[in-house]
Amino acid sequence: MHPEQRRIFRSLTPEKKLKIALRLYYSARDTKAAGLRMQNPDWTEEKIQTKVREIFLYART
Repeated sequence: MHPEQRRIFRSLTPEKKLKIALRLYYSARDTKAAGLRMQNPDWTEEKIQTKVREIFLYART
């Protein structure tokens, strides 16, 4: 990480850091759902959302 980025992140309030993390999380979920829609055009929206929940529930780092 660039020192300037580190300085900016350290200056953020915990609330702002949480908002950024939540935006990243929901963006990742939206991206995964879009990918599943493209790969499985016959799936219902309910099935896509169920699969996204499952993927994020069992994700490992």
